[in-house]
Amino acid sequence: MSSTIRVAVAGASGYAGGETLRLLAAHPLVEVGAVTAHVSAGSALGEHQPHLRSLAHRVIQPTTPEALAGHDVVVLALPHGASGEIAAQLPDDALVLDLGADHRLTDADAWRAFYGSEHAGSWPYGMPELLLTEKAGAGAVARQRDHLTGVKRVAVPGCNVTAVTLGLQPGVAAGLVDPSDIVAVLANGYSGAGRSLKPHLLASEGLGSARPYAVGGTHRHVPEIAQNLRAAGASTVRLSFTPTLVPMARGILATVTAPLADGVAPGTAARSVREAWSEAYEDEPFVHLLPEGQWPSTAMTAGANTALVQVVVDEAAGRVVTVTAVDNLVKGTAGQAVQALNIALGLPETSGLGTEGVAP
Repeated sequence: MSSTIRVAVAGASGYAGGETLRLLAAHPLVEVGAVTAHVSAGSALGEHQPHLRSLAHRVIQPTTPEALAGHDVVVLALPHGASGEIAAQLPDDALVLDLGADHRLTDADAWRAFYGSEHAGSWPYGMPELLLTEKAGAGAVARQRDHLTGVKRVAVPGCNVTAVTLGLQPGVAAGLVDPSDIVAVLANGYSGAGRSLKPHLLASEGLGSARPYAVGGTHRHVPEIAQNLRAAGASTVRLSFTPTLVPMARGILATVTAPLADGVAPGTAARSVREAWSEAYEDEPFVHLLPEGQWPSTAMTAGANTALVQVVVDEAAGRVVTVTAVDNLVKGTAGQAVQALNIALGLPETSGLGTEGVAP
């Protein structure tokens, strides 16, 4: 591989593909190669991503294995179910990052139940901060980044999954919460639904309104969250997960609660809980536990590859309450992909990624 890393992006006219291109265009070691799509093939990228001025002149090519071959890295920002077939035709020596769900789940039955098609297989999971139950050393917990160096295939996590997992996993790994009674309620920006023209996604329908969706355990991110929390040490995961579209373009605010584990007294838990979250994230460049009393907002993470977390103990309810904010298109998708790209290729993990949000 040359000193400059050539990256192709499939699905370049969508939100996830566009955000990936925005980050790659500013990456000091990356050259953007082919940009591809299906319906928009043949048109200029600037017609679909006019904010990407340095790439606006590029002509979108059809998404074919031939167009994507010859690159060091291929990013697949395609709809769920569309990545598996084309990924199977890409060279083994290219790093392929799948922003869709096709390769995230290790359980084929769970894939079929939630996605309704045959499972394409599982790839190394691209959440570097995921806590793993095996020990890395005395008093330390291994993290998923240890399994990403040198890999050639990466399944990039779901955006809601990222917010819920990062919010709750320190308590699971430390044995402080009971993962058999987790309740997660999320406020989601509309970009998470993609660019498809659907009536409920029109501004006239969404502005001034909050709308729940995929209620009652039907959201496709449920099995992925459970998979992650089991990796962090949960023996049984029961999750009530309710996302809600709110009138903002991007961002996720995830409020997640779980009971204190047996033997953890509410009156003495606050310090232990604070210490567990602080120790889990004290050395993480992109996951930050906020000072006590400061609560995350989606505005604080807009445009940044950060997950901002706060945690408290509701002593009257005997539950831990954690609130996490992420930009669904950055730390929730494209930023996490670039982070995994950096690790897989042996680059500094923070290359091309920022922690400064855009406000107001």
